[in-house]
Amino acid sequence: MTTSEKNKLFADWVAQYTDKMYSWAYHKTSNKELAEDLVQETFLSAFKAIDGFNFDSQPKTWLFRILNNKIIDYYRKKARSIESPTEDEMLSRKATDNLFDSKEHWNTTTTFGSWEEEEHLLDNLDFNNVLANCISKLPVKWRGAIESKYQSDKSAAEICKELNITSSNYWQLIHRAKLQLKICLEQNWTN
Repeated sequence: MTTSEKNKLFADWVAQYTDKMYSWAYHKTSNKELAEDLVQETFLSAFKAIDGFNFDSQPKTWLFRILNNKIIDYYRKKARSIESPTEDEMLSRKATDNLFDSKEHWNTTTTFGSWEEEEHLLDNLDFNNVLANCISKLPVKWRGAIESKYQSDKSAAEICKELNITSSNYWQLIHRAKLQLKICLEQNWTN
């Protein structure tokens, strides 16, 4: 098959199968741009490998096999890029789920071991020194989020704007900072 024959054949495949391939990719990804990219990548791969296509199957079958592999590769890469929480993080989350209410404030009904006898910890100078030391050990953005939320009583939107972070990143920072503070206080505060 000559180069011009291959080009014509391939152009016919593009015209004939693009819409069906796009529909399939969109069905699998629910993302218009991603579906378009996957179809384009499929045709590029097919064009590079057209000499290896020996017409044992229908062109549509071959192209869809390439497309499905592209979709699988996309989801594999996506799965690898998502950080799984460590075992320690999962245990910390389970252990602290009941420590905060729905507004992310300390849950007043939760007891803290030996702390429960202490009625006004924030009136205790030693406790405040330990707390300040624990806060100072937090990463910069975590510390900024905690200080803005609890000491300056700023809204989440204001803090996100100041720290140049997204809302979901903000809630993650607050959660991790509170866990770190809890651990630090448990290790350093004895009444």
